[in-house]
Amino acid sequence: MYEMNSVQNELTPDWSNVEWVLTDVDDTLTWQGKLPPETLIALAELQQAGIKVVAVTGACAGWCDHIAQLWPVDAVLGENGAFIMEKQDGYLTLRADRTMNEIEQQQTKLKQQVLAILTDYPDLNLTLDQSYRLCEVAIDIGQNRPRVDDAIIEEVVAKIHALGAHATASSIHINAWYGEHSKKATSLQYLAEKGLSKYEILNLSCYVGDSMNDQLMFEALPKTVGVANIQHYWDKLSHHPSIVMNQPGGFGFAEFAKQLLDMKRR
Repeated sequence: MYEMNSVQNELTPDWSNVEWVLTDVDDTLTWQGKLPPETLIALAELQQAGIKVVAVTGACAGWCDHIAQLWPVDAVLGENGAFIMEKQDGYLTLRADRTMNEIEQQQTKLKQQVLAILTDYPDLNLTLDQSYRLCEVAIDIGQNRPRVDDAIIEEVVAKIHALGAHATASSIHINAWYGEHSKKATSLQYLAEKGLSKYEILNLSCYVGDSMNDQLMFEALPKTVGVANIQHYWDKLSHHPSIVMNQPGGFGFAEFAKQLLDMKRR
């Protein structure tokens, strides 16, 4: 077992060539339901240093629109990679690998199926932001309610998988969808579209996350960071971050950003 107490909490010299920072949002940039000012400052300082910042999140399209419009990020890969939002020539654009009609039909089908599953769990509900989602169906497991027991989360995820759909649990939601997109697939596709070779993707980019739905990104890239609250999921992760910060959530992200920027200034 990859013991957490053996993981370092400081970046090594090979991080000095990082030019792309991909990051989860909920409980990685935020903490306890709020966005610390330290997070926004860190994001802005990364951009000012010429580092590209990309939010890779399970958040709904409505929230992603806000992030892409107002936060200091270069792009948002939303609803676990269902679409890419980025500004081009000063205007926000949205693109996906399917037509909006196809996405809507699949979401409608899945929503009916998930609601049928939830009849066995009267204490569970869809997220309050479900109406702002383009692709996914999301269940609240800790955002606007007490955290749901891990055994129930695993049970519901398994039932969604049995439908032939994808499902993953973050710190606050179970996200479910039809389609072959994922955080990993869309992130690698996006970086390749920006002209990065496979070698450059592995050497010039990194990922920051906090929970189970980040583990495929921890597998895909050699330079990965967990904020301190990832310890809650450590024994359940199949793939772990290479470095773990001392601080949780957005405070941990700011800690990481400072280390990276200090290293680049040397």
